[in-house]
Amino acid sequence: MSRTTRKRPYGTLYIVGAGPGDPELISVKAQKVIARADIIVYDYLAAPELLELAPAGCKRIYVGKQAGAHTMKQEDICELIVKLARTGKNVVRLKGGDPFVFGRGGEECEVAAKAGVRFEVIPGITSGIAAPAYAGIPVTHRGIACSTALITGHEDPTKTESGIAWEHLAHGVDTLVFYMGVSNLPNIVANLTKHGRANSTPVAVIQWGSTPRQRTVTGTLSSIVDIVKAAGITAPAITVVGEVVRLRKQLSWFESRPLFGRTVIVTRSRTQASSLSASLAEQGAAVLQLPTIDIQPSPARGYLDAAIKKAGDYSWIVFTSPNAVSIFFDRLMSLRGDVRCLAGAKIASIGPGTTEAIRAYHVDVALTAEESTGEGFARALAKAGPWKGVQVLIPQALDARDVVPATLTKLGARVRTVVAYTTVKPKRADPAVIQRIIDDHYDCIVFASSSAFTNFKALVRPAVWTRIRGRLRAVSIGPITSRTMQEADVKPVAESAAASIPGLVRTIGDYINHDRHL
Repeated sequence: MSRTTRKRPYGTLYIVGAGPGDPELISVKAQKVIARADIIVYDYLAAPELLELAPAGCKRIYVGKQAGAHTMKQEDICELIVKLARTGKNVVRLKGGDPFVFGRGGEECEVAAKAGVRFEVIPGITSGIAAPAYAGIPVTHRGIACSTALITGHEDPTKTESGIAWEHLAHGVDTLVFYMGVSNLPNIVANLTKHGRANSTPVAVIQWGSTPRQRTVTGTLSSIVDIVKAAGITAPAITVVGEVVRLRKQLSWFESRPLFGRTVIVTRSRTQASSLSASLAEQGAAVLQLPTIDIQPSPARGYLDAAIKKAGDYSWIVFTSPNAVSIFFDRLMSLRGDVRCLAGAKIASIGPGTTEAIRAYHVDVALTAEESTGEGFARALAKAGPWKGVQVLIPQALDARDVVPATLTKLGARVRTVVAYTTVKPKRADPAVIQRIIDDHYDCIVFASSSAFTNFKALVRPAVWTRIRGRLRAVSIGPITSRTMQEADVKPVAESAAASIPGLVRTIGDYINHDRHL
């Protein structure tokens, strides 16, 4: 009698290219795979922001390799990812650039295939194409270069002789792109010139391509070694050899953005910071997150639920922050499943950011205050009256100012305020970012509320506060936040004229660019 044994099904191993460094260059398919991963095994050059796409319970394992500092040998990495996939989990092997372009992805696939593990390969944008593009250098260009070669700048050290056909590369390919070749740059130059490439050939070396840390130096084969040494360029870097390098003078775009090379520290909560951080990053700034506020739903959620169930009884629903919007509508959808229950109510918003959050739920906004402060909102609401006997619901923070409800009550409205969320101080601040402030390695720190500043002061040790207080380059969202800062003997370097994200971004840009030209 034959007996069939059932094998335990293996999980799937995804060999994923993370792209060259800019987290937004990752593919849609890669994002989807990361979002459902059980385990992520990631490299040194994979952007940390990509790990935030993973689900909360996902296990993250770092196996990064830097020059002279390998967390794990390649053979051990191969053994690890196969072992993990055999547990039935979905394993994402997240690699910088493209897995099959000097990423050793082929070796990892070979091991998986031999072990009978199902695998998929998701290509990424390779740094040899992306870094030059971000430096304003097309690797091919009509009339200048019709061929490109991607070449390792660091061959296997166990090889007795070079596997690179230098005699063919020197004359046979227009644009040469070397990976991982900074330490070996003198040998690369020597081999190219030895085989006939002209000393006057333009060369560019691009460090940390496509990231806010990008640095580019240019020269010729005869000068580039000294230029790189003088500039202190180190790995990771891409070297481009060829006439296309000359195009950088007119095509450089990434490093020409208004805030490129500047570091801005954002103290908003992680949920709030995305729009401000994205706006600053679009202008070239390196954004460091230092959340000093944590947004949490109200522990007494029953009051909010009761107000939502009677939402149709109110003539106006007034929102004083995007946080109140998201928590109110998420709860409404959970309880009632349809925003049409608000059909009889007019919606009022404190400013453009809050209005944008409301419209994301496909709800019309009847009134948006032009001035995004409590006082400005109160004045705008007063003009929208009469208010006598009007039922008004205001979902707000536990510690919200009473300017708006007090104004409406005074005008005769029947106001009900309900706590939608609380703001609390995080348990600790990121020590690496705090050290940047201590070392004065930043351009400005942004405070979008009084509580953000107050919590920042509380998170910093007293000795550190004494040290940084007099030289803190703090940008304030408006006069109320500035007043809180001044009470702590901190003078803002700039105050936003408009209490909004666009206003903050403009203020930061004006301050940094004015400082740049002093």
